[in-house]
Amino acid sequence: MIAFVSGPVAALAPDTAVVEVGGIGMAVQCTPGTLASLRIGQQARLATSLVVREDSLTLYGFADDDERQTFELLQTASGVGPRLAQAMLAVHSPDALRRAFASGDEKALTAVPGIGKKGAQKLLLELKDRLGKPVGSAAPAAAPAAPGWRDQLHAALVGLGYATREADEAVASVEPKAEAVLAEGGTPQVGQLLRAALQTLNRAR
Repeated sequence: MIAFVSGPVAALAPDTAVVEVGGIGMAVQCTPGTLASLRIGQQARLATSLVVREDSLTLYGFADDDERQTFELLQTASGVGPRLAQAMLAVHSPDALRRAFASGDEKALTAVPGIGKKGAQKLLLELKDRLGKPVGSAAPAAAPAAPGWRDQLHAALVGLGYATREADEAVASVEPKAEAVLAEGGTPQVGQLLRAALQTLNRAR
């Protein structure tokens, strides 16, 4: 198993980072929050999980070992594959997921694209005791976004499977929040904006 990759970031796409390792470009599937912390040309170290299928080998990358372990534990539930597990981590941090399962928070799970009410109930039953207890008091802060938060957020939403029109509307819905941060001299954080945008999309359904 490839436990991690480390090296300069050679390229970034809406759902993939290419990390150069020993002269080889390793394509790693990542959540939008993780991708937002990477910069082309800068060093990166991503914890990884290799998913083997009959017709493919896919490397999934994470900000730390906790995210990777949570990703793998989520897939022990029936019906949860790597894409859905990654979507859950795109919306919630590992600790937020632990809190959701520990408290039976169905609403938190239905905020994830692809999980409906019945699916959430089933997951709560299956994973309640598998993820463990929350280890922190709050989710870790998302990494600052580079200039052009709108483009990054839009690309992240499209990468999660939303239509361009839905992504446009979601970006518009969180613009006041981003503008307020800019007005105070701060930098909009794509990870936080993504969670807010996903909540807006979930309410609209």
